Amino acid sequence: MLLLEVISGERLAKPERGKMRVHKISNVNKALDFIASKGVKLVSIGAEEIVDGNVKMTLGMIWTIILRFAIQDISVEETSAKEGLLLWCQRKTAPYKNVNIQNFHISWKDGLGFCALIHRHRPELIDYGKLRKDDPLTNLNTAFDVAEKYLDIPKMLDAEDIVGTARPDEKAIMTYVSSFYHAFSGAQKAETAANRICKVLAVNQENEQLMEDYEKLASDLLEWIRRTIPWLENRAPENTMQAMQQKLEDFRDYRRLHKPPKVQEKCQLEINFNTLQTKLRLSNRPAFMPSEGKMVSDINNAWGGLEQAEKGYEEWLLNEIRRLERLDHLAEKFRQKASIHESWTDGKEVMLQQKDYEIATLSEIKALLKKHEAFESDLAAHQDRVEQIAAIAQELNELDYYDSPSVNARCQKICDQWDNLGALTQKRREALERTEKLLETIDQLYLEYAKRAAPFNNWMEGAMEDLQDTFIVHTIEEIQGLTTAHEQFKATLPDADKERQAILGIHNEVSKIVQTYHVNMAGTNPYTTITPQEINGKWEHVRQLVPRRDQALMEEHARQQQNERLRKQFGAQANVIGPWIQTKMEEIGRISIEMHGTLEDQLNHLRQYEKSIVNYKPKIDQLEGDHQQIQEALIFDNKHTNYTMEHIRVGWEQLLTTIARTINEVENQILTRDAKGISQEQMNEFRASFNHFDRDHSGTLGPEEFKACLISLGYDIGNDAQKKTGMMDCEDFRACLISMGYNMGEAEFARIMSIVDPNRIGVVTFQAFIDFMSRETADTDTADQVMASFKILAGDKNYITVDELRRELPPDQAEYCIARMAPYHGHDAVPGALDYMSFSTALYGESDL
Repeated sequence: MLLLEVISGERLAKPERGKMRVHKISNVNKALDFIASKGVKLVSIGAEEIVDGNVKMTLGMIWTIILRFAIQDISVEETSAKEGLLLWCQRKTAPYKNVNIQNFHISWKDGLGFCALIHRHRPELIDYGKLRKDDPLTNLNTAFDVAEKYLDIPKMLDAEDIVGTARPDEKAIMTYVSSFYHAFSGAQKAETAANRICKVLAVNQENEQLMEDYEKLASDLLEWIRRTIPWLENRAPENTMQAMQQKLEDFRDYRRLHKPPKVQEKCQLEINFNTLQTKLRLSNRPAFMPSEGKMVSDINNAWGGLEQAEKGYEEWLLNEIRRLERLDHLAEKFRQKASIHESWTDGKEVMLQQKDYEIATLSEIKALLKKHEAFESDLAAHQDRVEQIAAIAQELNELDYYDSPSVNARCQKICDQWDNLGALTQKRREALERTEKLLETIDQLYLEYAKRAAPFNNWMEGAMEDLQDTFIVHTIEEIQGLTTAHEQFKATLPDADKERQAILGIHNEVSKIVQTYHVNMAGTNPYTTITPQEINGKWEHVRQLVPRRDQALMEEHARQQQNERLRKQFGAQANVIGPWIQTKMEEIGRISIEMHGTLEDQLNHLRQYEKSIVNYKPKIDQLEGDHQQIQEALIFDNKHTNYTMEHIRVGWEQLLTTIARTINEVENQILTRDAKGISQEQMNEFRASFNHFDRDHSGTLGPEEFKACLISLGYDIGNDAQKKTGMMDCEDFRACLISMGYNMGEAEFARIMSIVDPNRIGVVTFQAFIDFMSRETADTDTADQVMASFKILAGDKNYITVDELRRELPPDQAEYCIARMAPYHGHDAVPGALDYMSFSTALYGESDL
């Protein structure tokens, strides 16, 4: 009757004398009815057999009760109760030697199985290493005593019966083992809950570290850009060619040494950002939003500003070098012409201010007048040189020559002196003409000599000036033009020599006349200061300058030939490398949208492309070397190619960035596929749909393209886009989609766009597309699951304590929770209670952590 009260939970009536059998049968029937209400089928077992003491029926009923209430609820991986209990025992005893649980009879005879179960869950209770397989009685009694004393499991079995029986009773063993299962099931749940929390916290810690790494790398890169742009935007010109060449060399060092590592950092930053976003999506976490000003788009904008400043800086350097080269040439030309003019004007003012005509004889007056006419002729001949000096000074001012004040002062002095010479010349002529009426003839030979000697002398001075003039050329044609002009000049030398001899003949005739007629002016020429010795000296100087000019032209011609060779060499390489880069960019684009093979095949193909691209780097370096030679040779144009080194550099950097980004996208697709359980056929279907609506092959979809793609896959977005598909009637199509459970309006589409485009850049990448398509059916951890796990660890309380966290979780993750959990303020709070519910929702972005 006591057993029946325990089973039914009711207080049975105690039978009176004389009515004993009837009451017993009534009590047993109540117990049997309760057992039947729990779904237990009792076959051929009646209350009368139990009351009459039928041992077989009574034992059968007791086993049925044990099976129903102690064993049947045991389930491991959807197996039956018996199989589940056996599987649980096998897993728990697997690490122990000499233990091989295959059944519920002979596998337990040596007692090691019971000891292994206790040691696995409570290792402090049994020293398993001291147990021996050949001493089953000791093993069994040890297990039974420990289980009864420390685990509250009754001693249901007898060690001697088990050892002395060839095949112990299976039901008895199974009943006793089920007591261990129920005793340890609570610890198993706590272990599972702790493992779930550890997994979630590990993911969260890893993501936080990735976020910190991104923020630091982004800050460092932006700081480097911020420091570099002002340097590139500094346009303060230098005064010397050497200083500007040093600036150009500094810029080359920046392009070769400082910028390439930053290009790699920028590429790695984008890869880290994409990987972090993928991991956050896979772990059902909210998308990572960097600090203000540190988005990938912000970094790209800053990088664009850097490259714009870099391009302008290089152009400015080259223009400044050209300007300084031109300025140096003009300044030297100005100094030469100014020196020649100042040498010519030296003493002219004093000479024009003389009043020798006042005491001169008639012949002397006539001579002075003729001499003055010759001077005027010479003065007019020098007018061109003065104008050239003024023009050069003006050009130096327009080109912002650093020493313009001294040039302007010297030019002004020359112009003022020239004006004064003109005024003095005019004044002296008027005085001589007034006296001319009083004077007689003057020797025409002197006049003839002066008239012919002056222009010839001026021609020789011009020839010497031209032969000593520096020149700047940039092409073969220009140096050939100078050579042709020089050859034409040499062709005029025989006629010039005849003129020289004629002038010397005039002077010889004058000397002969003076000697013959004893003229007072013998040995001098009143009309000119040009002596035959001076003409012969200048003529000899001209003859010496001609071969020097020949040598200079030949050397410059050789230099221009070398420059042309450099142009052709650079052009030949650039015309190969430029199209090669463009071809590789197109091939990578095709690989990223084609569906040949698995994602692993595409990834291997892309890595082979990356290897071939990296192996091409020596050719880029060789081209850089040729480009440096061209810049050092001051070659500013190249008709043999349309590619500049800047084009090649930009194309190469874009190619490296594109292949790295494409490989990262495929890796993320593999990561998403494996994490979400997407088949290759599904990936191909997603790619085919995406490519179909990616009209411009840009690798992204706009909002309308994305909406059309969703409709083609069975989503009703709530507009007329589906009418354009031409697949079925609009109403039929809408009814079909609704029947499938897809009926979303513009608000739903806006929600989807916020998922696939969290940064609101207006396009949807293929990675975001497959993330969205896979997450609809994904089975990921949720905030409710984490809260349920914490509740298990807390013993079904609404809060958890510090001691419970440190007992159930690893030390580092326990401290992580303690540092971030808010205090619990519920009505049932105790000192030190922590709110694990708000912490769980914060992990998934549903509240602030």
